[in-house]
Amino acid sequence: MDILQKIERYYNSFNGEKGIIGFSEKSQPIYYFCVAKSFYPKIIVQCGMHAREHITSHLCLKLIDYFSKFSKVGTVYFIPAVNPDGIKIAINTLPLYKANANGVDLNVNFDAKWGNGAKNTTKKGAENYIGRVPFSESETIALAAFTLLIYPHLTVSFHSKGEEIYYEFNQNLADKERDYSIAKTVQNQNGYAIKATPLSSGGYKDWCIQNLKIPALTIEVGADNLSHPIGVKHLGAIFNKNKNLLSAVIHRLMELKWT
Repeated sequence: MDILQKIERYYNSFNGEKGIIGFSEKSQPIYYFCVAKSFYPKIIVQCGMHAREHITSHLCLKLIDYFSKFSKVGTVYFIPAVNPDGIKIAINTLPLYKANANGVDLNVNFDAKWGNGAKNTTKKGAENYIGRVPFSESETIALAAFTLLIYPHLTVSFHSKGEEIYYEFNQNLADKERDYSIAKTVQNQNGYAIKATPLSSGGYKDWCIQNLKIPALTIEVGADNLSHPIGVKHLGAIFNKNKNLLSAVIHRLMELKWT
């Protein structure tokens, strides 16, 4: 059973709030799961945007179970596979594939300094193609619309690999200090390095920071010496480093609200 089949089975058995935020370019559903403990704060966790990084989709299912059992506050909307078409390609034919079915790299297709990234390309392919225009793809349209509907206090994007945390995108000084403190909270949980990415743009994190004016993190899971696609034999170690970070971040957001 591959990860897309596992997500569908999980969806059919999940008893809490769940739904479909939209459909992929090949009309595959993009599922979400909501675990609500308290109204504040609201977080979106999205995974599986880059096809070959489907280890993050496995991680997402484990985080749903863990958060459901052990968290006492916060509401988290989990999206395990933003790019189901690409994941299918990576699993079945091209293991190193990152893009969606149209050859668009979804994490450079958001309207946030679109097309200005150092690795951006204007030719469709396995990675880095920005698309014809921002939000040219069904998947990025669906994720942006769902984000605006929920209007979360924070978004977390799990990618792989490198064990790094990214939190910057042209914030003002006050917001940058706030967001750095949240990144430090994550670092205290998983030990990952906090890194700047000044040559990157057009990502979901970037769009959330620019347009919603909220903190947004990208967390690269899995040691850098692992090979893409990271196998499920490494899932346990990745999960153990990251299992408590959502609760820690929620408590940090609560501290920031009341200080």
